Amino acid sequence: MKAIKTAGIIFICFSLLHGFVASLNCTSPTPEGLFDALEKELFSKKLLRPVKHFSHPLNVSIDMTVVGLLGVAEKAQSLTTFIWQVLEWHIEGLSWDEEECGTSRVSVPREKLWVPDIQIAEFMDEDKSPKTPYVYLYNTGRVYDDKPIRVVSSCRLVIYTFPFDVQNCSLTFESYLHFQNDIRMTIGTTATEALNESKSVIQTKGEWELVNIQAVPTNLDITDGSYSEIKYYIIIRRRPILYVVNLIMPSCFLITVDLFSFLLPPQSVDRSSFKMTLILGYTVFLLIMNDLLPVTGNETPLLNVFFSLSLALMVASLLETVFITNIQFSSSQYSEVPHWLSVLVLQYIAVIVCLPPKKNRITVSLRPSTRAVSANIISSRDLQGVGGGADTVKPPTEPALDELRKLSRDLMAIRLQMENHFRGSKTSQEWHMIGIVIDRLLFGLYIVFITVSIITMLCVWVNSDTYEN
Repeated sequence: MKAIKTAGIIFICFSLLHGFVASLNCTSPTPEGLFDALEKELFSKKLLRPVKHFSHPLNVSIDMTVVGLLGVAEKAQSLTTFIWQVLEWHIEGLSWDEEECGTSRVSVPREKLWVPDIQIAEFMDEDKSPKTPYVYLYNTGRVYDDKPIRVVSSCRLVIYTFPFDVQNCSLTFESYLHFQNDIRMTIGTTATEALNESKSVIQTKGEWELVNIQAVPTNLDITDGSYSEIKYYIIIRRRPILYVVNLIMPSCFLITVDLFSFLLPPQSVDRSSFKMTLILGYTVFLLIMNDLLPVTGNETPLLNVFFSLSLALMVASLLETVFITNIQFSSSQYSEVPHWLSVLVLQYIAVIVCLPPKKNRITVSLRPSTRAVSANIISSRDLQGVGGGADTVKPPTEPALDELRKLSRDLMAIRLQMENHFRGSKTSQEWHMIGIVIDRLLFGLYIVFITVSIITMLCVWVNSDTYEN
Protein backbone atom coordinates (compact mmCIF):
# COMPACT_ATOMS: atom_id res chain seq x y z
CA MET A 1 0.00 0.00 0.00
CA LYS A 2 2.80 2.34 0.90
CA ALA A 3 4.63 1.54 -2.34
CA ILE A 4 1.47 2.31 -4.33
CA LYS A 5 1.16 5.75 -2.65
CA THR A 6 4.81 6.55 -3.40
CA ALA A 7 4.41 5.58 -7.07
CA GLY A 8 1.30 7.75 -7.31
CA ILE A 9 3.08 10.78 -5.88
CA ILE A 10 5.96 10.31 -8.33
CA PHE A 11 3.51 10.00 -11.24
CA ILE A 12 1.67 13.16 -10.19
CA CYS A 13 4.93 15.11 -9.90
CA PHE A 14 6.09 13.87 -13.30
CA SER A 15 2.76 14.82 -14.83
CA LEU A 16 2.94 18.31 -13.34
CA LEU A 17 6.53 18.73 -14.49
CA HIS A 18 5.68 17.48 -17.96
CA GLY A 19 2.78 19.87 -18.17
CA PHE A 20 4.98 22.86 -17.13
CA VAL A 21 7.66 22.09 -19.70
CA ALA A 22 5.27 21.33 -22.50
CA SER A 23 2.87 24.21 -21.96
CA LEU A 24 2.41 24.53 -25.72
CA ASN A 25 0.46 21.81 -27.43
CA CYS A 26 1.58 21.49 -31.04
CA THR A 27 -0.82 19.75 -33.42
CA SER A 28 2.12 18.46 -35.48
CA PRO A 29 5.94 18.62 -35.40
CA THR A 30 5.94 21.18 -38.19
CA PRO A 31 6.56 24.96 -38.30
CA GLU A 32 2.84 25.51 -38.87
CA GLY A 33 1.91 23.54 -35.78
CA LEU A 34 4.43 25.38 -33.59
CA PHE A 35 3.47 28.82 -34.87
CA ASP A 36 -0.21 28.13 -34.41
CA ALA A 37 0.50 27.28 -30.78
CA LEU A 38 2.70 30.39 -30.35
CA GLU A 39 0.05 32.58 -31.96
CA LYS A 40 -2.53 31.28 -29.55
CA GLU A 41 -0.49 31.30 -26.31
CA LEU A 42 2.26 33.93 -26.79
CA PHE A 43 1.87 36.34 -29.69
CA SER A 44 -1.49 37.53 -28.47
CA LYS A 45 0.18 38.69 -25.23
CA LYS A 46 2.98 40.74 -26.81
CA LEU A 47 1.79 43.91 -25.11
CA LEU A 48 2.47 42.47 -21.66
CA ARG A 49 5.77 42.09 -19.86
CA PRO A 50 6.44 38.30 -19.90
CA VAL A 51 6.06 37.64 -16.16
CA LYS A 52 3.29 35.96 -14.20
CA HIS A 53 2.97 38.72 -11.61
CA PHE A 54 3.64 42.45 -11.74
CA SER A 55 5.90 42.17 -8.71
CA HIS A 56 8.28 39.79 -10.52
CA PRO A 57 11.26 41.60 -12.13
CA LEU A 58 12.38 40.51 -15.58
CA ASN A 59 16.07 39.60 -15.56
CA VAL A 60 17.73 40.75 -18.78
CA SER A 61 21.26 39.48 -19.43
CA ILE A 62 23.52 41.54 -21.69
CA ASP A 63 26.72 40.78 -23.59
CA MET A 64 28.65 43.37 -25.57
CA THR A 65 31.38 42.84 -28.18
CA VAL A 66 33.29 45.65 -29.86
CA VAL A 67 33.59 44.94 -33.56
CA GLY A 68 35.07 48.21 -34.80
CA LEU A 69 36.49 51.51 -33.60
CA LEU A 70 35.29 53.85 -36.31
CA GLY A 71 36.65 57.15 -35.03
CA VAL A 72 37.10 59.72 -32.31
CA ALA A 73 36.02 63.34 -32.73
CA GLU A 74 37.95 65.54 -30.31
CA LYS A 75 36.02 68.70 -31.15
CA ALA A 76 32.62 67.03 -30.71
CA GLN A 77 33.86 64.92 -27.77
CA SER A 78 32.37 61.74 -29.24
CA LEU A 79 33.36 58.14 -29.90
CA THR A 80 32.00 56.13 -32.82
CA THR A 81 32.02 52.36 -32.38
CA PHE A 82 30.36 49.34 -33.94
CA ILE A 83 29.25 46.71 -31.41
CA TRP A 84 27.26 43.51 -31.14
CA GLN A 85 24.62 43.65 -28.44
CA VAL A 86 23.23 40.37 -27.13
CA LEU A 87 20.17 40.42 -24.85
CA GLU A 88 18.70 37.33 -23.20
CA TRP A 89 15.61 36.96 -21.04
CA HIS A 90 13.06 34.31 -20.11
CA ILE A 91 9.35 34.24 -20.75
CA GLU A 92 7.75 32.79 -17.62
CA GLY A 93 5.54 29.75 -18.20
CA LEU A 94 6.56 29.26 -21.86
CA SER A 95 7.89 25.86 -22.95
CA TRP A 96 7.23 23.10 -25.43
CA ASP A 97 8.31 19.58 -26.08
CA GLU A 98 11.02 19.32 -28.71
CA GLU A 99 9.77 16.03 -30.13
CA GLU A 100 6.14 17.14 -30.21
CA CYS A 101 6.82 20.48 -31.91
CA GLY A 102 9.76 19.35 -34.05
CA THR A 103 12.48 21.82 -32.87
CA SER A 104 14.07 23.30 -29.76
CA ARG A 105 14.68 26.73 -31.29
CA VAL A 106 12.78 28.91 -33.71
CA SER A 107 13.25 32.43 -35.09
CA VAL A 108 10.24 34.68 -34.67
CA PRO A 109 9.61 38.28 -35.79
CA ARG A 110 10.68 40.85 -33.26
CA GLU A 111 7.35 42.68 -33.39
CA LYS A 112 5.57 39.51 -32.30
CA LEU A 113 7.24 39.57 -28.85
CA TRP A 114 7.55 41.95 -25.96
CA VAL A 115 11.13 43.27 -26.21
CA PRO A 116 12.80 45.22 -23.39
CA ASP A 117 13.59 48.85 -24.17
CA ILE A 118 17.33 48.69 -23.56
CA GLN A 119 19.13 51.83 -24.72
CA ILE A 120 22.64 53.31 -24.45
CA ALA A 121 22.59 56.37 -22.24
CA GLU A 122 25.53 58.08 -24.02
CA PHE A 123 23.89 57.83 -27.43
CA MET A 124 24.08 61.26 -29.14
CA ASP A 125 23.05 60.64 -32.75
CA GLU A 126 20.23 59.02 -34.64
CA ASP A 127 20.31 55.26 -34.84
CA LYS A 128 21.72 54.23 -38.21
CA SER A 129 22.24 50.60 -37.23
CA PRO A 130 21.17 47.81 -39.57
CA LYS A 131 17.73 46.42 -38.71
CA THR A 132 17.42 42.85 -37.45
CA PRO A 133 13.77 41.74 -37.68
CA TYR A 134 14.09 38.37 -35.92
CA VAL A 135 15.00 36.94 -32.52
CA TYR A 136 15.58 33.35 -31.40
CA LEU A 137 13.03 31.67 -29.14
CA TYR A 138 14.00 28.45 -27.33
CA ASN A 139 11.70 25.72 -26.01
CA THR A 140 12.69 26.62 -22.44
CA GLY A 141 11.26 30.11 -22.83
CA ARG A 142 14.63 31.80 -23.34
CA VAL A 143 14.74 34.65 -25.85
CA TYR A 144 18.04 35.42 -27.62
CA ASP A 145 18.28 38.87 -29.22
CA ASP A 146 21.51 39.59 -31.11
CA LYS A 147 21.85 42.78 -33.17
CA PRO A 148 24.63 45.09 -34.41
CA ILE A 149 24.62 48.72 -33.31
CA ARG A 150 26.53 51.68 -34.67
CA VAL A 151 27.04 53.84 -31.59
CA VAL A 152 27.96 57.52 -31.64
CA SER A 153 28.42 58.13 -27.94
CA SER A 154 29.53 61.11 -25.90
CA CYS A 155 32.92 60.75 -24.26
CA ARG A 156 35.03 63.20 -22.30
CA LEU A 157 38.31 63.01 -24.17
CA VAL A 158 41.56 63.86 -22.39
CA ILE A 159 44.06 64.93 -25.06
CA TYR A 160 46.70 66.49 -22.82
CA THR A 161 49.19 63.74 -23.69
CA PHE A 162 48.37 63.72 -27.43
CA PRO A 163 49.51 61.76 -29.46
CA PHE A 164 50.27 59.30 -26.64
CA ASP A 165 46.79 59.57 -25.11
CA VAL A 166 44.63 56.79 -23.71
CA GLN A 167 40.86 57.38 -23.64
CA ASN A 168 38.34 55.82 -21.30
CA CYS A 169 34.79 55.99 -22.71
CA SER A 170 31.69 54.44 -21.19
CA LEU A 171 28.62 52.75 -22.69
CA THR A 172 25.75 52.51 -20.21
CA PHE A 173 23.01 49.98 -21.05
CA GLU A 174 19.76 50.62 -19.23
CA SER A 175 16.03 50.52 -19.67
CA TYR A 176 14.63 53.75 -21.04
CA LEU A 177 11.40 53.58 -19.01
CA HIS A 178 11.21 50.59 -16.67
CA PHE A 179 12.49 50.78 -13.11
CA GLN A 180 14.62 48.19 -11.37
CA ASN A 181 11.49 46.49 -10.01
CA ASP A 182 10.40 45.77 -13.58
CA ILE A 183 13.69 45.11 -15.44
CA ARG A 184 16.89 44.04 -13.76
CA MET A 185 20.11 44.15 -15.82
CA THR A 186 22.76 41.44 -15.38
CA ILE A 187 26.13 40.78 -17.02
CA GLY A 188 26.15 37.73 -19.28
CA THR A 189 29.90 37.23 -19.68
CA THR A 190 32.84 38.65 -17.81
CA ALA A 191 34.74 41.72 -19.01
CA THR A 192 37.81 39.58 -19.75
CA GLU A 193 35.79 37.31 -22.04
CA ALA A 194 34.26 40.36 -23.75
CA LEU A 195 37.75 41.82 -24.29
CA ASN A 196 39.14 38.60 -25.74
CA GLU A 197 36.12 38.20 -28.00
CA SER A 198 36.39 41.81 -29.15
CA LYS A 199 40.10 41.54 -29.97
CA SER A 200 39.47 38.37 -31.98
CA VAL A 201 36.71 39.85 -34.15
CA ILE A 202 37.61 43.55 -34.31
CA GLN A 203 37.94 44.72 -37.88
CA THR A 204 39.48 48.20 -37.81
CA LYS A 205 43.26 48.59 -37.78
CA GLY A 206 43.40 52.37 -37.94
CA GLU A 207 44.51 55.07 -35.56
CA TRP A 208 43.01 53.57 -32.40
CA GLU A 209 43.44 50.20 -30.75
CA LEU A 210 41.38 48.50 -28.06
CA VAL A 211 43.25 48.16 -24.77
CA ASN A 212 40.74 46.96 -22.20
CA ILE A 213 37.05 46.53 -21.40
CA GLN A 214 35.55 46.82 -17.93
CA ALA A 215 31.97 46.08 -16.90
CA VAL A 216 30.32 47.38 -13.74
CA PRO A 217 26.64 46.88 -12.68
CA THR A 218 25.24 50.08 -11.17
CA ASN A 219 21.94 51.63 -10.15
CA LEU A 220 20.72 55.06 -11.16
CA ASP A 221 18.64 56.54 -8.36
CA ILE A 222 16.09 59.23 -9.14
CA THR A 223 13.11 60.64 -7.27
CA ASP A 224 10.53 58.13 -8.51
CA GLY A 225 12.68 55.02 -8.32
CA SER A 226 15.90 53.33 -9.32
CA TYR A 227 17.08 52.12 -12.74
CA SER A 228 19.21 49.03 -13.17
CA GLU A 229 22.07 49.54 -15.60
CA ILE A 230 25.30 47.97 -16.82
CA LYS A 231 28.20 50.31 -17.52
CA TYR A 232 30.92 49.16 -19.91
CA TYR A 233 34.19 51.08 -19.97
CA ILE A 234 35.93 50.91 -23.34
CA ILE A 235 39.59 51.87 -22.99
CA ILE A 236 41.31 52.73 -26.27
CA ARG A 237 44.81 53.94 -27.13
CA ARG A 238 45.97 56.07 -30.04
CA ARG A 239 48.69 54.72 -32.30
CA PRO A 240 51.23 57.58 -32.20
CA ILE A 241 53.68 56.58 -34.93
CA LEU A 242 51.96 58.77 -37.56
CA TYR A 243 52.30 61.88 -35.41
CA VAL A 244 55.83 61.04 -34.30
CA VAL A 245 56.98 60.83 -37.93
CA ASN A 246 54.98 63.77 -39.29
CA LEU A 247 54.99 66.20 -36.35
CA ILE A 248 57.53 65.54 -33.63
CA MET A 249 60.58 64.47 -35.66
CA PRO A 250 60.49 67.37 -38.19
CA SER A 251 60.03 69.84 -35.35
CA CYS A 252 62.99 68.37 -33.47
CA PHE A 253 65.12 68.54 -36.62
CA LEU A 254 64.38 72.25 -37.12
CA ILE A 255 65.06 73.01 -33.47
CA THR A 256 68.36 71.12 -33.67
CA VAL A 257 69.42 73.10 -36.75
CA ASP A 258 68.61 76.33 -34.92
CA LEU A 259 70.64 75.05 -31.96
CA PHE A 260 73.73 74.48 -34.09
CA SER A 261 73.36 77.91 -35.65
CA PHE A 262 74.79 79.30 -32.40
CA LEU A 263 78.14 77.94 -33.54
CA LEU A 264 78.22 80.49 -36.37
CA PRO A 265 80.35 83.53 -35.46
CA PRO A 266 78.07 86.60 -35.62
CA GLN A 267 80.96 88.95 -36.47
CA SER A 268 81.72 87.20 -39.76
CA VAL A 269 78.46 85.47 -40.77
CA ASP A 270 74.96 86.90 -41.18
CA ARG A 271 73.40 84.59 -38.60
CA SER A 272 70.13 86.56 -38.48
CA SER A 273 69.25 85.71 -42.10
CA PHE A 274 69.78 82.04 -41.40
CA LYS A 275 67.54 82.15 -38.31
CA MET A 276 64.85 84.10 -40.15
CA THR A 277 64.78 81.38 -42.81
CA LEU A 278 64.37 78.74 -40.09
CA ILE A 279 61.47 80.64 -38.48
CA LEU A 280 59.74 80.96 -41.84
CA GLY A 281 60.18 77.24 -42.53
CA TYR A 282 58.90 76.30 -39.06
CA THR A 283 55.82 78.50 -39.47
CA VAL A 284 54.99 76.93 -42.83
CA PHE A 285 55.47 73.48 -41.28
CA LEU A 286 52.98 74.26 -38.49
CA LEU A 287 50.43 75.61 -40.98
CA ILE A 288 50.66 72.49 -43.13
CA MET A 289 50.41 70.09 -40.18
CA ASN A 290 47.67 72.03 -38.39
CA ASP A 291 45.00 69.53 -39.54
CA LEU A 292 46.73 66.72 -37.65
CA LEU A 293 46.44 68.51 -34.31
CA PRO A 294 43.28 67.91 -32.23
CA VAL A 295 40.91 70.81 -31.67
CA THR A 296 39.03 71.04 -28.39
CA GLY A 297 38.11 73.72 -25.92
CA ASN A 298 38.69 71.72 -22.74
CA GLU A 299 42.48 71.63 -22.59
CA THR A 300 45.60 72.25 -24.64
CA PRO A 301 47.70 69.24 -25.69
CA LEU A 302 51.25 69.10 -24.40
CA LEU A 303 52.48 68.83 -27.99
CA ASN A 304 50.96 72.24 -28.83
CA VAL A 305 52.85 73.72 -25.89
CA PHE A 306 56.05 72.16 -27.27
CA PHE A 307 55.45 73.76 -30.67
CA SER A 308 54.71 77.16 -29.12
CA LEU A 309 57.83 77.08 -26.94
CA SER A 310 59.93 75.98 -29.92
CA LEU A 311 58.70 78.91 -31.99
CA ALA A 312 59.23 81.28 -29.04
CA LEU A 313 62.84 80.09 -28.64
CA MET A 314 63.47 80.59 -32.35
CA VAL A 315 62.17 84.16 -32.16
CA ALA A 316 64.20 84.81 -29.01
CA SER A 317 67.35 83.52 -30.69
CA LEU A 318 66.71 85.83 -33.67
CA LEU A 319 66.30 88.85 -31.39
CA GLU A 320 69.42 87.86 -29.48
CA THR A 321 71.35 87.62 -32.76
CA VAL A 322 70.20 91.10 -33.75
CA PHE A 323 71.35 92.40 -30.34
CA ILE A 324 74.79 90.80 -30.64
CA THR A 325 75.23 92.05 -34.19
CA ASN A 326 74.39 95.56 -33.05
CA ILE A 327 76.92 95.28 -30.24
CA GLN A 328 79.63 94.15 -32.65
CA PHE A 329 79.29 97.23 -34.82
CA SER A 330 77.90 99.96 -32.52
CA SER A 331 79.12 99.24 -29.01
CA SER A 332 81.57 102.14 -29.18
CA GLN A 333 78.61 104.51 -29.26
CA TYR A 334 76.93 102.98 -26.20
CA SER A 335 76.97 104.58 -22.80
CA GLU A 336 78.64 102.87 -19.89
CA VAL A 337 77.18 99.52 -18.83
CA PRO A 338 74.87 99.90 -15.79
CA HIS A 339 76.42 98.54 -12.64
CA TRP A 340 73.52 96.15 -11.87
CA LEU A 341 73.60 94.74 -15.38
CA SER A 342 77.35 94.26 -15.25
CA VAL A 343 77.14 92.45 -11.90
CA LEU A 344 74.16 90.28 -12.93
CA VAL A 345 75.52 89.20 -16.30
CA LEU A 346 79.29 89.24 -15.91
CA GLN A 347 79.54 87.93 -12.34
CA TYR A 348 76.55 85.57 -11.92
CA ILE A 349 75.15 84.47 -15.28
CA ALA A 350 78.65 84.11 -16.73
CA VAL A 351 79.51 81.62 -14.00
CA ILE A 352 76.28 79.68 -14.61
CA VAL A 353 77.06 79.29 -18.33
CA CYS A 354 80.67 78.32 -17.56
CA LEU A 355 82.10 81.53 -18.98
CA PRO A 356 84.04 83.30 -16.20
CA PRO A 357 84.63 87.01 -16.85
CA LYS A 358 88.06 88.26 -17.91
CA LYS A 359 89.40 90.92 -15.57
CA ASN A 360 91.33 93.10 -17.98
CA ARG A 361 91.61 96.75 -17.21
CA ILE A 362 92.55 99.11 -20.00
CA THR A 363 93.98 102.50 -19.17
CA VAL A 364 93.76 104.90 -22.06
CA SER A 365 95.34 108.35 -21.97
CA LEU A 366 94.87 110.70 -24.83
CA ARG A 367 97.73 112.97 -23.56
CA PRO A 368 101.17 111.48 -24.18
CA SER A 369 103.55 111.23 -21.28
CA THR A 370 106.37 113.62 -20.75
CA ARG A 371 108.91 110.96 -21.60
CA ALA A 372 107.11 110.12 -24.84
CA VAL A 373 106.89 113.73 -25.82
CA SER A 374 110.49 114.44 -24.90
CA ALA A 375 111.59 111.39 -26.83
CA ASN A 376 109.84 112.61 -29.91
CA ILE A 377 110.99 116.21 -29.66
CA ILE A 378 113.75 116.83 -32.13
CA SER A 379 116.13 119.42 -30.88
CA SER A 380 118.64 121.29 -32.86
CA ARG A 381 121.41 119.86 -30.72
CA ASP A 382 120.41 116.27 -31.71
CA LEU A 383 120.36 117.24 -35.33
CA GLN A 384 123.81 118.71 -35.01
CA GLY A 385 125.09 115.49 -33.46
CA VAL A 386 123.85 113.33 -36.31
CA GLY A 387 126.51 114.49 -38.72
CA GLY A 388 129.33 114.31 -36.19
CA GLY A 389 130.17 118.01 -36.07
CA ALA A 390 128.88 121.51 -36.56
CA ASP A 391 130.79 121.87 -39.80
CA THR A 392 129.12 118.98 -41.71
CA VAL A 393 125.34 119.56 -40.97
CA LYS A 394 123.62 122.87 -41.20
CA PRO A 395 121.13 123.26 -38.35
CA PRO A 396 117.49 123.69 -39.40
CA THR A 397 115.85 126.96 -38.97
CA GLU A 398 113.26 127.63 -36.27
CA PRO A 399 110.18 127.22 -38.58
CA ALA A 400 111.42 123.79 -39.64
CA LEU A 401 111.75 122.72 -36.00
CA ASP A 402 108.18 123.84 -35.27
CA GLU A 403 106.87 121.82 -38.18
CA LEU A 404 108.74 118.74 -37.03
CA ARG A 405 107.35 119.14 -33.52
CA LYS A 406 103.77 119.39 -34.86
CA LEU A 407 104.34 116.34 -37.04
CA SER A 408 105.58 114.37 -34.04
CA ARG A 409 102.50 115.27 -31.98
CA ASP A 410 100.16 114.33 -34.84
CA LEU A 411 101.86 110.97 -35.29
CA MET A 412 101.55 110.27 -31.56
CA ALA A 413 97.83 111.09 -31.58
CA ILE A 414 97.26 108.89 -34.64
CA ARG A 415 99.08 106.00 -32.99
CA LEU A 416 97.01 106.27 -29.80
CA GLN A 417 93.76 106.45 -31.78
CA MET A 418 94.67 103.35 -33.76
CA GLU A 419 95.52 101.46 -30.57
CA ASN A 420 92.19 102.44 -29.02
CA HIS A 421 90.37 101.42 -32.19
CA PHE A 422 91.87 97.91 -32.33
CA ARG A 423 92.04 97.31 -28.61
CA GLY A 424 88.61 98.78 -27.80
CA SER A 425 87.58 100.75 -24.83
CA LYS A 426 86.51 99.25 -21.52
CA THR A 427 82.81 100.00 -22.16
CA SER A 428 82.88 98.38 -25.59
CA GLN A 429 84.54 95.27 -24.23
CA GLU A 430 81.96 94.97 -21.45
CA TRP A 431 79.12 95.17 -23.94
CA HIS A 432 80.83 92.55 -26.08
CA MET A 433 81.20 90.30 -23.05
CA ILE A 434 77.51 90.77 -22.15
CA GLY A 435 76.54 89.73 -25.66
CA ILE A 436 78.70 86.60 -25.47
CA VAL A 437 77.22 85.62 -22.09
CA ILE A 438 73.63 86.06 -23.35
CA ASP A 439 74.43 84.03 -26.45
CA ARG A 440 75.86 81.23 -24.31
CA LEU A 441 72.86 81.42 -21.95
CA LEU A 442 70.34 81.01 -24.78
CA PHE A 443 72.42 78.15 -26.18
CA GLY A 444 72.20 76.41 -22.79
CA LEU A 445 68.45 77.01 -22.59
CA TYR A 446 68.09 75.40 -26.02
CA ILE A 447 69.96 72.31 -24.87
CA VAL A 448 67.90 72.05 -21.66
CA PHE A 449 64.62 72.52 -23.56
CA ILE A 450 65.42 69.85 -26.16
CA THR A 451 66.63 67.40 -23.51
CA VAL A 452 63.59 67.86 -21.26
CA SER A 453 61.20 67.64 -24.22
CA ILE A 454 62.69 64.39 -25.50
CA ILE A 455 62.73 62.80 -22.05
CA THR A 456 59.12 63.86 -21.38
CA MET A 457 57.88 62.49 -24.70
CA LEU A 458 59.67 59.19 -24.18
CA CYS A 459 58.24 58.82 -20.66
CA VAL A 460 54.69 59.57 -21.81
CA TRP A 461 55.07 57.18 -24.76
CA VAL A 462 56.35 54.36 -22.56
CA ASN A 463 53.61 55.00 -20.01
CA SER A 464 50.90 54.79 -22.69
CA ASP A 465 52.37 51.55 -24.08
CA THR A 466 52.36 49.91 -20.67
CA TYR A 467 48.79 51.01 -19.86
CA GLU A 468 46.47 48.04 -19.33
CA ASN A 469 43.85 49.15 -16.83
